[in-house]
Amino acid sequence: MTPTSFSDPSSRPLYFFFFSSNPESSFATPPFPRDILQILCRREANSTAHVQRLFASSLFNLSLLFVGSKRFPSLSFFVSVSFLPGYLPTIALPSMLRSRQATFRAAKALQQARAFTSTTTPITVTAQKKVPTGQRNQATASAAPQVRPVPSPAFNQEDKDRSHVQPLVNTRRPDMDESFIGKTGGEIFHEMMLRQGVKHIFGYPGGAILPVFDAIYNSKHFNFILPRHEQGAGHMAEGYARASGKPGVVLVTSGPGATNVITPLQDALSDGTPLVVFCGQVPTSAIGSDAFQEADVVGISRACTKWNVMVKSVAELPRRINEAFEIATSGRPGPVLVDLPKDVTAGILRRAIPTETALPSLPSAASRAAMELSQTQLNASIKRAADLINLAKKPIIYAGQGVIQSEGGTQLLKELAEKASIPVTTTLQGLGAFDELDEKSLHMLGMHGSAYANTAMQRADVIIALGARFDDRVTLNVGKFAPAAKQAAAEGRGGIIHFEIMPKNINKVIQATEAVEGDVGVNMKLLIPQVNKKTMSDRKEWFGQINEWKRKWPLSHYQRADRTDMIKPQTVMEELSNLTADRKEETYVATGVGQHQMWVAQHFRWRHPRSMITSGGLGTMGYGLPAAIGAKVAQPDALVFDIDGDASFNMTLTELSTAAQFNIGVKIIVLNNEEQGMVTQWQNLFYEDRYAHTHQKNPDFMKLADAMGVQHLRVTEPAKLVDALKWLIKAEGPALLEVVTDKKVPVLPMVPAGSGLDEFLVFDDAKDKKRRELMKERTQGVHS
Repeated sequence: MTPTSFSDPSSRPLYFFFFSSNPESSFATPPFPRDILQILCRREANSTAHVQRLFASSLFNLSLLFVGSKRFPSLSFFVSVSFLPGYLPTIALPSMLRSRQATFRAAKALQQARAFTSTTTPITVTAQKKVPTGQRNQATASAAPQVRPVPSPAFNQEDKDRSHVQPLVNTRRPDMDESFIGKTGGEIFHEMMLRQGVKHIFGYPGGAILPVFDAIYNSKHFNFILPRHEQGAGHMAEGYARASGKPGVVLVTSGPGATNVITPLQDALSDGTPLVVFCGQVPTSAIGSDAFQEADVVGISRACTKWNVMVKSVAELPRRINEAFEIATSGRPGPVLVDLPKDVTAGILRRAIPTETALPSLPSAASRAAMELSQTQLNASIKRAADLINLAKKPIIYAGQGVIQSEGGTQLLKELAEKASIPVTTTLQGLGAFDELDEKSLHMLGMHGSAYANTAMQRADVIIALGARFDDRVTLNVGKFAPAAKQAAAEGRGGIIHFEIMPKNINKVIQATEAVEGDVGVNMKLLIPQVNKKTMSDRKEWFGQINEWKRKWPLSHYQRADRTDMIKPQTVMEELSNLTADRKEETYVATGVGQHQMWVAQHFRWRHPRSMITSGGLGTMGYGLPAAIGAKVAQPDALVFDIDGDASFNMTLTELSTAAQFNIGVKIIVLNNEEQGMVTQWQNLFYEDRYAHTHQKNPDFMKLADAMGVQHLRVTEPAKLVDALKWLIKAEGPALLEVVTDKKVPVLPMVPAGSGLDEFLVFDDAKDKKRRELMKERTQGVHS
């Protein structure tokens, strides 16, 4: 209908609005309220639209009656917008009506909740002038002396061609769940955790969340892990999620309890880790009064969560919990936060709620239909991607964490690489997606990736990005990134193909030649049959170049000849990798952040998904120990290591006490060089050895472990390293091994900031000696 301006007052239409504010009808079956409390009738002087946008709160139903004018006699109709908590607004739009009396009759008939269409036959209506209220009924009746007894046939005609479409109107009263009646919000929380299959919760109690803690007291259905700090709880839940693939659950109190979880929330958002955080809050009546331990956690966490919400009534709690788990695990996984005021968790539910709000949600018919509609576009995009791969002479697969998170993703990656004989490099978070003992593996790429992986990315004519987002630590200088692929794209013989589940990540950093949106595993299933089979011999020239680069820049080339009396940190990783080679699928390694994180990535051979657990996007120091505890909780029969640097370990070392209390058998390796190694490396290379506040005096880690009830051992001699590692692996329960390592050892290869991906620094004996001599001179012998 085209908006029209009316200049003739006699041709102005009439609008009737109906409102209902009866709270008891808030859970009634749509589309209409039981009561009409107010009827407003008015004329519009210069209306420019026949139907205006309608709005109502969750406890209101809003209806619009439009009675046509003389100029537009066939435009009488009735519209209702109903709002039911937990449902999308529903709209009822019957056919156009003959008269006002018939219109009112149709409005009453809508309570029968039938299907509606907007099909109509033009009819004539006589417009009425405004009359006094007392005479309105008489005037209305005189305007339509011949009233049709029933609505037109089109009014209730069912359009069979649209039977597959999810109806806008809920045609039946929803099934009601009475199982929660009489339960407190805390008890409902406990029941909802059971329905979501939660087995472990990490958290710390406090006053505002006590109703929930009281409800889960002595629960036999899941285990509760009590950390020494709420940040530890968040990282434990992250480690649990990364090792198990299930969402980690955190339960903390209000105020500082909630704000202490902000860092894990941002960490989980950066790395795509499913996390569900429940935090206490002051009673709703006290919100905004600066009450004790009140904080606007929803506002604070808005930027570091996929979704957050404050629950405002006990009846709302089951639905919000289901939404939290669905959002945390759908699409690219991530963190969500649910704020629980104390009066909500202590309150008692007095009435039944719709059953579907209390059950884990399933995809709606509308979402399934949307997926079907986009399938044609998807198929065309995948066909174009396959054509580019088939044209490629020097292709490379760049695999990220999305491959690991997708069901069957790692196996599909292997099938694609083997069928088309394509070399594979991975991101830090993608380690384990592809077996690094495979000859097609190029290991990790990026700022501290292998030199041959970086060089191959720069020379490839087709880059197939699978579940990766072109992080700045991968691309480095964007303008210098992938010149060969960009040139191939310009010539129509190659380019960059981006398989990504999050639309916002496509073309955000690197312009894709072909973008394939959606779950990477699902889309790889469609891609692989369309890719031509190629053998290693078919790509002899390409793999010949790659093998030459591997010989030229091996990761095993680091300082070995000098300072032989000190343990090299790279050697620790290589020996641990060798000792666990026969049980790799049962080995998980968590790390803190710093040089040790990169050495683990470079020198441990990754063969299985989910085996590497680290903070990548945010780079959170102190992540390693609590994450390893969470991973061990998720995989109690596996061998779980925390490999940490001394600076990173110092930040969360109190969680040793948590491991001891709950007998969580994590194996901790602390590489102790008494410095913040990654920062001192930059100070050495770019700041002329001005070591500003990067050296600290550590506690005696042996005495600390002993005080916390954890087995411990210190090793300082290279000859005793292997035996010490064997002791750690065999130790029962939590154990700590301190390895005193050489100092001022750089992580190489390294791509300096602002450089191209292939403009890297590699180890050179002569240059390293000169570096140390210059360092000794600059620091007057303090550092050498």
